[in-house]
Amino acid sequence: MIQSIGQIMLYVNNQSAAKEFWLNQLNFHLVAEEENDMGMKWIEIKPTKDSETSLVLHDKETIAKMSPELHLGTPSLMFYSHDFDAFYADLASKNVTLGDIVPLPTGRIFNFADNDNNYFAVMEK
Repeated sequence: MIQSIGQIMLYVNNQSAAKEFWLNQLNFHLVAEEENDMGMKWIEIKPTKDSETSLVLHDKETIAKMSPELHLGTPSLMFYSHDFDAFYADLASKNVTLGDIVPLPTGRIFNFADNDNNYFAVMEK
């Protein structure tokens, strides 16, 4: 039986730029930054230090060479925010590409783009 989601892999074009985006623009926390003997580097980040689920930033080109059969598309992720308006304003002040705030029956939502132009959603909780 699955108890929780441990890690979500994000395949990025530039790990350093992606790390800076997630840490500086979205205030994620660095969990680990490691490299193995084969030159594979990964960067693990979390939205908070106590989050169960982490994102792992992998170099898309390296993974494509190691596992050409692997789908390297960006997963569709929905993040939750308890301080929705302040978070939106903070991202706007950092010049993060943002979509409009849209009211839905389940709550308000907006999206943002990372430095690879991948879009992620944020829902008010």
